[in-house]
Amino acid sequence: MIKLIASDLDGTLLQNGAQELTPRAIELIHELTQRGVRFVAASGRQYDNERRLFSPIKDEISYIAENGSLCIHQGQVISRGVIPDDLAYRIMDEVKKEPGYEILVSREDSCFIEDSSPEFVDHIVNVMKNTTRIVDDVRTLKGPFLKIATANMVSHDVSSYLKHLQNTYSPALKVVTSGNIWIDFIVPGYNKGTALQKLMDLFHIKPEECMAFGDQYNDIEMLELVGQGYAMSNAAPGIAGHAAYVTDSVEEVLEDVLTCIA
Repeated sequence: MIKLIASDLDGTLLQNGAQELTPRAIELIHELTQRGVRFVAASGRQYDNERRLFSPIKDEISYIAENGSLCIHQGQVISRGVIPDDLAYRIMDEVKKEPGYEILVSREDSCFIEDSSPEFVDHIVNVMKNTTRIVDDVRTLKGPFLKIATANMVSHDVSSYLKHLQNTYSPALKVVTSGNIWIDFIVPGYNKGTALQKLMDLFHIKPEECMAFGDQYNDIEMLELVGQGYAMSNAAPGIAGHAAYVTDSVEEVLEDVLTCIA
């Protein structure tokens, strides 16, 4: 019997660039939690952002934010990964050399961006609706830093730059895509899978009692951890090989789970 379901958001539970969950998704997750199934939102997004997305049921679920760097249950931090300040500044310096890439710095209280690209600012503030502070230079910020991310708002293709950054910063940091335009830098040992394991330990739930959904390389550890991993049919190349199943719709699978436990 499934006792816990974890889902990525962008490209998975949120399809085609959607920035709001469907009423049906909220209803399904609410029904599952009422029947004793734990639900975990697992995203590269910030914690505040996730809670806004799940506003009608925000206190019914658990959260993995910043790609696993922050894990929270009922307002309590279960785990937290921090990038050393000196390494964070090196990353910011490196990304600033590359035209077309914007930087987002995540701390637990807010994300920080510069006012260099109106399109990027609009995307973070008005589309994603992050808790955001705009600064003159992100390199003047003080940690602790949970995550650093960079986005290409020009070409929307980060594949070649991703390889460069992976070669530059591995193994000191895990460098992964998080959505089509994003590259995230995460502390080694912290990912969606390790955060989910912390919650499984807390709830005394076994991997075979868990289900997870994802579409990107930052979802791999989570998909491999659970007994029933679902890759989205439009997932990044190779993701399906890390999952037991492929689906077009998270909501359809959630409906099937509800049917089985009715």
